Amino acid sequence: MVPDPAKATPADSDALRDLAAIRHVKLVEQLHALGSVKVEALAHHLGVTPQTIRGDLRMLDQQGLISRVRGGAVLRSTLDNIGYQSRQAIASDAKGRIGAAAATLVPAAVSVFINIGTTTEAVASHLVRHQRLMAVTNNLNVAEILADSKGVDVIVAGGRLRSEDRAIIGPLAVDFLSAFKVDYAIIGASAIDKSGSLLDFDIDEIKVSQSIVASARHVILVADSSKLARHAPVRFATMANIDTFVTDRLVDRDLAAICAREGVRVVETDRG
Repeated sequence: MVPDPAKATPADSDALRDLAAIRHVKLVEQLHALGSVKVEALAHHLGVTPQTIRGDLRMLDQQGLISRVRGGAVLRSTLDNIGYQSRQAIASDAKGRIGAAAATLVPAAVSVFINIGTTTEAVASHLVRHQRLMAVTNNLNVAEILADSKGVDVIVAGGRLRSEDRAIIGPLAVDFLSAFKVDYAIIGASAIDKSGSLLDFDIDEIKVSQSIVASARHVILVADSSKLARHAPVRFATMANIDTFVTDRLVDRDLAAICAREGVRVVETDRG
């Protein structure tokens, strides 16, 4: 029986959140299969009320995953990423918890890559009190977060600056980062599909991410559960390249099975 939200206990609230996350993934899958969907058809397909579906569509539209239209929704283009400020707003609380959890996995006196992304920036904000940490980054936002930290030595990659999110990308950045062999890499992804592929949008960014993954002894993927409902056109890695996956909740059984098969440690910040 689905818990009544008005009488929900903490355990019931967790169950409702899990059901919503699963429903959102299924909803976006329907959109990818059909291109557009109607509220009534979705309600029937997912076994919930039209009011629940309208709330789901409103949330997914705010996250930039779909576009609401009269009576339903259509799929947004997967060729372009959501704007940086919009990405900052999506799942910001979950990203904060993910950032705190990931930072605890990085010990003192090590070297670490920190890649592009709003979730990796959340990790950086929790590394400021680390001691004897060498942080290599192609993200000027990360560099700024860590700049005043007494215990962190910050090294910034050279290359082309993408002004929208202050990311440093391109061949120069790839060459620069390939000279390192660090203890840890903290990376994000624009999307994660059911096959365990990590996906992104920008070819130049992909090359940098691949260089980072190849040059680290331990790779930590940080991504909230909304990434499981998104699609992007280019693969830069798979779960086989990941050592630890820090997320809010891993509700996709297929992806959980892949993580188990590949020996990926999964840390769920919102799992009681």
